[in-house]
Order: sequence, then structure tokens, then C-alpha cells
Amino acid sequence: MIQSNYEYKDYKVKRRCIAIALRLVPIIIRFRIDRKEWVRKEGKGCNIARMRRNATKAVNTFIKLGPVFIKLGQWLSSRPDLLPQPYLEEFAKLQDDVPPAPFEQVKRIIEAEFNKSIEQLFDHFDPNCISGASIGQVYRAKYNGKDVIVKVLRPNIHYIVERDLMAIRLLLPYAIRLIDPNIAFSLESIFAQFVESIREEMDYTIEANNLRRIKSNLRNEQHVIIPDIIEERSTSKVLTLEYIPGVKVTDVAGLDELGIDKRRLVIRLHRLFFKMLLKHDIFHADPHPGNIAIRPDGSIVLYDFGMVGRLDNSTRMKLIRLYLALIERDPARAVNILYSLGALSPEANRYVIEKGLALAIESMYGKKVDEMEVKALMELANKTMSRFPFRLPKQLALYMRMATLLEGIYLTLKVDFQFMKVLSSILQEEGLVRDAYIEEFKSTVESIVKSARDYIAIAPMLKDYLENNMLNVSKKEGRSSGATLIAGSIITASLLISSAIIMQSYPILGQIGFVAAVTIIGVMLLARKI
Repeated sequence: MIQSNYEYKDYKVKRRCIAIALRLVPIIIRFRIDRKEWVRKEGKGCNIARMRRNATKAVNTFIKLGPVFIKLGQWLSSRPDLLPQPYLEEFAKLQDDVPPAPFEQVKRIIEAEFNKSIEQLFDHFDPNCISGASIGQVYRAKYNGKDVIVKVLRPNIHYIVERDLMAIRLLLPYAIRLIDPNIAFSLESIFAQFVESIREEMDYTIEANNLRRIKSNLRNEQHVIIPDIIEERSTSKVLTLEYIPGVKVTDVAGLDELGIDKRRLVIRLHRLFFKMLLKHDIFHADPHPGNIAIRPDGSIVLYDFGMVGRLDNSTRMKLIRLYLALIERDPARAVNILYSLGALSPEANRYVIEKGLALAIESMYGKKVDEMEVKALMELANKTMSRFPFRLPKQLALYMRMATLLEGIYLTLKVDFQFMKVLSSILQEEGLVRDAYIEEFKSTVESIVKSARDYIAIAPMLKDYLENNMLNVSKKEGRSSGATLIAGSIITASLLISSAIIMQSYPILGQIGFVAAVTIIGVMLLARKI
């Protein structure tokens, strides 16, 4: 992670804070009103047209505020736990397309990095920028007779980003009070994640390492192409890659001209990205259409590895178990896993979330998943999350961003596609179902062991309590009978609670445990009568 080396003068940061606040306060006030109405009415009967107008004004304001806010808006576009549906839809349109800085400034950066003239560095360098983003700019060039692309950080981008991050950090506590204290955790968390991500994007050595890792992981994938790095022409501020052209993944006319089967393409894309997510230690978290191209033979070309996600093995297995629970239409198990992932706040209404998931699962298994059905499903999830905020750790937020962008591609191509069927086949083909079941069993055993330890810990207290309250029974029926009853009570309680835990994942075993507990109760009662 890059640490800022800039010394900021107080008056410059304060001046920027004032400029940002003047633009954002009206946006925040309107958003507060819209969000309260959305949550209160659960999305039903809201003034959608007004919300959409307000969201559009917010998007335009973010664009005017510059690169940091454009990136922040893109992050917010995948956070249904924060934004009402109309805001999500408008922020999703926020494109990272910024007018390029003058070439003379960019040229100076390149030459300073290598201490050579640009003519010495490249056979030819086209001064016309082919893509201007908020963090960097992209150019075409020739190197050693080959076509290459050259990514260069925007002039003064480190200063601009660090100045605005400091201003946002100062303004955030006031913004939280204006919006809703209940989402303070989410806003503080997302800002911390955003700061880490945008600083990583300003260091091309990190992006180069990400590219190498993903390229190595996907080396056996026949229909995936990742450009090679031109190492001797790459630094932390300049990244040179081989040029691999293709048709933009959402260019319907271009795909049709190549004769590409769009449904097959959508399935391939989902297989590719979910394999990265569920099998590998790193996944591409920014699959927007500008970062994916299609070759004439149908191969998928991936660009831009600045934003990636990483999952530890425990989180990955929990995610696989979550998908398995959805495939098996088990919302109760899915909610348990969401809690274990730390994705649900403790105060969330479990019953409502289970019902929401049950409806979502049924929608996913509909005979035909068209655009309206998917939209209804997303609105349902959005309403549930708005009322009972999810807490998304950084990597799960990046995963949600990845999934949302993939869904946008699928909706643009308008093909008949059922995500759950594809997901099920991915889990089967990659041998992940077996791993998930093993992990599920281990998790259940661990729960039982933990419960047993808890029971053992409270057994002496329970024994004292029962002995004190059953003194008369002990005197009449003998100490042996009382001790037996105490022991039986502890065993029965253990069986009942363990059975409840097991029943969530293994109904038959749970039912056997329940029957055993009832049998013990019957024997105990019979023994007392005898």
C-alpha cells in the first residue's frame, strides 16, 4: 500500500472541505429523505421518479468533484445495504471516463520514470489517449516491433487523491449524523475499504503482481487470454502490456458480426469469474464491459487488474456452503452461514431474512429468468437489506461488485440464462460440492463439541440447583434416584439442543436425537412413578 509523502497545508484541505460540503449537503439531505421513505415503506408506494432525479443529481455532483468521487460512486453502486434501488441503478451508470490530461504532462511522467526520452523508450508512441480514466490514461505504442498499450498515472493524481481522502475523512462524521447513525458502521467500513483499494490502484507494481498471479492461476484455461507484461517498460507509474484487441463484451452488433453465441458467452463468463472466486486465492473484482473483450474465436480477453479480491480458505468454504444452501433451497442454513461470515448484523430479524431468501431462491429457480424477474429479485433483496443492514467485509463487498457487474453484462446481452443451474454445474465440475459437505459436517461437529463443552461447564451449577430444589424428592426417593434424575436431565438437555443444531443440516440425524431425548424423558418419568 502506498503511504502519502505529501505535506498538506491546513488551509488547502479546509478549502477543499468547504467546496465538497457545499456540493454534497443538498445531496445528502435529499438522500436522507429518500432512504427513510424507502426503508419505512419497504420500497412500496415510494416516489420513484423523485428518487431517480435526486440520484441523477448525486451522480452528476460526484463527476464534478473529480476522480476520488467517481471511484467512490462506483463502489456505492454495489452496496444495496446503503442505497435505495433507484440510487443503485443511477450510480451503476457512473462511468470512469474522464477527459485526458495534456500529453506533454504524461510524456514528462514517462521520461522521468525511465530517465530516457520517449523516442528512446518506444519505436513509436501515439499521443492520442485511447482511454482516459480517473486514475490513469491509456495509449497505443510500438515496442520492439510489437503493438503495446501503455498505462500512465494521471499527473498529480497522488496529491489529488490524498487531499480528497483527507477532506472526506474530516467530513465523514458530520455526513453520518446527517444521513442515519444506524449505518455509521457501514459507511466507516466502506470508506476504510475504499481508501485501501484506491491507493493500491495508484501503484502499477501491485496491478502487475495481480495480473501475474491471475494469469498463472488460469494458465490451463483454453479460452481465456491475459496480456503479457513488458517488464522493462513498467514501473509503479507506468505499465506496458502487449496489445490484444477484441470486441467489447456488451457490443451486441459486434458479437453478432463475429457469430458469437451470446448465451454460451454469458455462461463462460460466469464460469470464469466464479471459478476465480471459489477456487483461487485471488479474483478479478472489476469486470465492467470496458475490461472484457471477445476475440473472433470466442476467447475472453481480460484487462485491468487494479481492483482484485482475495479470500482466505475459511471464507471461501463458507461462500461455497452458502451457494450450496441456495442450490438446495435451504434458507435457514444460508442465514446461518451469512451470520458466520459476519455479513449479517446481530440485530437483524432472522425470520424476515429467511423469508426473503426463500422468495429469492424460488425466483432463481423460476422457469424463465427474464430481465423483469431479475429486477424484482434485486428489489426484494434491496428492501430486505435496507431494513436489516448487512455488514459486508471488504472482500465480500468486492465479490458483490463482481457479481453485480456480471449481471449487468447478462442483462445487456438479453439471453436466457439461469444462474443457479450454472452455479450448480460449476460446483459439481470443480469438485467443490464434496468439499462443502465435508466442511458442513465439520462445522456441525464443532457446534456440537462447543455445546457439549458448555453443558459440561454448567453441569455443576445445574446439579447444585436441582439438588437444592429437589431436596424433598431426594429424601423420599433416595439420593441415587435424585442423582439419576439430574444426570438424565443434563443428557436430555444436551440431546435436545444438539438435535436442534444437527437438524438444520441433517434432518434425519436430528430427528433420531430428538426421539432419543423424548425416550429418556419417558424413562425418567416412568422411573419416578415406579
